[in-house]
Amino acid sequence: MAAARQFGMDVSTENANDAWPKWKIGLAVGAPVAVVLGGLWYARRRRRNQAKKNKDENKSRTEAPKPKATNAENVPKDSEKALSPSEQAQAEKNKGNKYFKGGKYDQAINCYTSAIKICPETDKESLSTFYHNRAAAYEKLKNTKMVIEDCSEALRLNPKYLKALTRRATACEQSGDLTQALEDVTAVCILEGFQNPQSLMTADRVLKSLGQTKAKEAFKKRKPTMPSKHFIRTYLNSFLNDPAINQSKDLVSQQNDHSDDSSAYQKALQKLAAEEFEGIVDLCSKEISQNGDKATEARLLRGTIYFLCNQQTEAMEDLNQVLAAEMLDKRVKVNALIKRGSLYIQQEKNTVGLDDFATAIRMDPDNVDIYHHRGHHNIQMDRIDDAIRDLENAISKCTTFAPSHVQKSFADHKKAASQLVGLNLPLPQAVLQSYKNCVDMFPDYGDARALYAQALGDAGKFEEADREFQKAIELEPDNATALVHRGLLQLQWKQNMKEATAIINKAIELDPKCEYAYEVLGTLEVQKGPGSMERAIELFQKAISLSRTELEMAHLFSLSDAAKAQLNVAKKMGINLPSLGAMS
Repeated sequence: MAAARQFGMDVSTENANDAWPKWKIGLAVGAPVAVVLGGLWYARRRRRNQAKKNKDENKSRTEAPKPKATNAENVPKDSEKALSPSEQAQAEKNKGNKYFKGGKYDQAINCYTSAIKICPETDKESLSTFYHNRAAAYEKLKNTKMVIEDCSEALRLNPKYLKALTRRATACEQSGDLTQALEDVTAVCILEGFQNPQSLMTADRVLKSLGQTKAKEAFKKRKPTMPSKHFIRTYLNSFLNDPAINQSKDLVSQQNDHSDDSSAYQKALQKLAAEEFEGIVDLCSKEISQNGDKATEARLLRGTIYFLCNQQTEAMEDLNQVLAAEMLDKRVKVNALIKRGSLYIQQEKNTVGLDDFATAIRMDPDNVDIYHHRGHHNIQMDRIDDAIRDLENAISKCTTFAPSHVQKSFADHKKAASQLVGLNLPLPQAVLQSYKNCVDMFPDYGDARALYAQALGDAGKFEEADREFQKAIELEPDNATALVHRGLLQLQWKQNMKEATAIINKAIELDPKCEYAYEVLGTLEVQKGPGSMERAIELFQKAISLSRTELEMAHLFSLSDAAKAQLNVAKKMGINLPSLGAMS
């Protein structure tokens, strides 16, 4: 994900490098500092000498006696010729430039307009400059509409005019036309060979804004989808004190059959134990409508399934009603608070969500689930130190709960990685050892091995990483995400795009609802070059349809829009894209 640019124009006195120390400018252009500074000194001295010379000449003219005028002076000499239209246009432009530098933007606009009217239509290069200069003056007057119109005219005459593309991108971003802004800044990035960090940063900003805008609208209209069994199982297993899960386990241990005497809620629990998740909502609804003994518990279970199926409005309503119930069992209320807090955080209402977790802790300070889930969310919110404290707390409450140990190792990994940004240093051995300890303590826990494998890959221990991925997949054959990571390892290890793609395609066969697989496969298609860009866009769109949160959806829209913009620009300008899709 990328973006950035360097603004400039023909007439402005502003310079994007003004904020740089001069030695940095020298290094940027590859010139020795002494040469750069010496050149500046020489140019200034020369200007001062020239100014002094002009002053002296003016003084001489002033002091010299004026000759008497003759009629001959009023007669044009044969050697003097009238200015051509192009020369007249340039003269008007130069006059406009002086007004512009003096801050007289209306007068500058008048001069540029005269230049445009006078200039022959065949002189496209000059005309495009005049339009762009007038756009620069309109920009100073904050007339965004005219900036866009004049830049568009400049680009009609000169489609690869970098300054006009940059200025129109800025104006379009300000006016809310993010699609055109992205296309323009993408063209700038391509023409610059993706080498200008400022242009890349601008593209990144526009992409994120566009992604957020699209995601906000699309998320409201998304269709509820039941995630994969592996996803639901992983979520349910992240609770040690969930009433419904524990009750479903009790039913299994009692070998309860599906008798007609069972209540609707009991049948829902039986389906939960059998991982027949599709029928749970209807059974819970039946229990609630009959106002059965377990109506509140049924509402909590139904809210959980709604939450997992992205039906946030329905989930919130159920959880609110659970929490409003009187004479509520403490474990039920705390579980509802954890899930409602998670839902708030998923909706980016972090403060309200964390308040629910704080309330839950006051009610049941020894409940491991509260600390585990708050720790997970703190990792997502990049509050790593808070996450580590929460997960240490969770481990202290229950030393045998594998998910908390693994999440703690992941938090330590993330903290160490953030400290190594920009440094060419290996991953600390302590991080690898932390994962190794998890694997030794919980050898049958697939997530522990999968995360250990990722850490080994980061450390460059590719063969060990591949072995751990294979063990993780053996433990959880339906874990499509582990397959995706193993495919990426082949790319990192062997630079084998074909093998990586084949493994990730297997992940999609295993779990057609694995959004991450489509995202990664789409990114790999972008890497292949322009011929695969349309396929990449299809894959990103599939991932968008499966994304679980608005934040995930915004990220995926950004990937898709980056690919679309590059493809559109390449077609319109006849530009060959680089072999790697730099903006993805």
